[in-house]
Amino acid sequence: MRNIFLFIRRFFTFFLFLVLQGFAIGILVNYNKSQQAVFANFANEATGWVSTKYNSVEYYFRLTETNKALAEENARLRNMLPSSFDSPDSTHIIKMDSLVKDTLGRIRKFNFLPAKVVNNSVSQENNYITLYRGAKQGVNKDMAVIGPDGIVGKVVLVSDNYCRVMSLLNHNSKVSAMTMKDFVTGYVDWDGKDPQYITLHGIPSTTKVQKGDTILTSNLSANYPPGLMIGTVSDISFEPASKVYILKLKTATNFYSLQYAYLVQNMLWDEQRKLEDQTPKIQ
Repeated sequence: MRNIFLFIRRFFTFFLFLVLQGFAIGILVNYNKSQQAVFANFANEATGWVSTKYNSVEYYFRLTETNKALAEENARLRNMLPSSFDSPDSTHIIKMDSLVKDTLGRIRKFNFLPAKVVNNSVSQENNYITLYRGAKQGVNKDMAVIGPDGIVGKVVLVSDNYCRVMSLLNHNSKVSAMTMKDFVTGYVDWDGKDPQYITLHGIPSTTKVQKGDTILTSNLSANYPPGLMIGTVSDISFEPASKVYILKLKTATNFYSLQYAYLVQNMLWDEQRKLEDQTPKIQ
C-alpha cells in the first residue's frame, strides 16, 4: 500500500496532466461539430478493428452453421436466375443486364452489397451491428440491411471501412410491413424483451389473420425492397379502443447466429426524396 502511494505521489503531475487533457478533449469534442465528426469516425474505425479481431475467433466456431446458411441462400438465388426456367418459345431470349437497365428497358432500383458482421448485440434495449464495409466500398447512411432469411436493420453511421447498423431489435427501429395474404400495411417495432420476437401494429380488425401467416416489407418503405421476409405471426391480440390487431411475430432473421448480411442501395431514393421535398406546403 505504501509503495502505491509513493508511486502516485511521484507521478502525480503526469496523472493530473492526463486527467486535464482528457477533460479538454471531451469539451472540444462535445462542443465542436467538426471535431465531433472526426472523433466519431476514429472511434468507429477503432471499435470496428477490435471487433474484427474478436469476430475472427468467434467466426471459426460457427463455420458449419454459416456455410449451411450461405449454401441455402445460393440455392434460392440460383432458382431465381433466368437460366433456371425454360420457355416454349425459343425465338425470345431474355437476359438480365447487371447495369442500369435490362433488355426490357426496366431501370434497376436496388443494388445489393455483401458484408461480413464483425460485431452484433442482442441483449440491449437498443442493439446495433457493425459490418466490415464502409464508405470506400459504396456504403451510405440509411441503406437497408438484410440477411439470408430476412431483414436486419438500417445503416446509421459510416466510416471508411465499417458501418454501424441500427438493428431491428432497437426501440428506435420502425419498418413498414404488410400481410402476405391481403397486403394490408402496418409497422413493426421491438418491445425490448425477447430478441426472437417483434410486434406488428396497425392491422385493422377486419383483416383475416392467423397464426403462421407471413409478414413482408411493404412498398411504402424507402429503405427496403417490397416483399422481403420479416417474420411469421406467432400470437394475436386485439386492441378494442383502436380496433386493430397487435401481432407478435417470430423474426425470420436469427440475430444470434448472424454472420453475413447484404446492404441494399435504393438507387432511385434521391430522385424520390427530391420530388417529395418539392411538394407545395399549404400556407
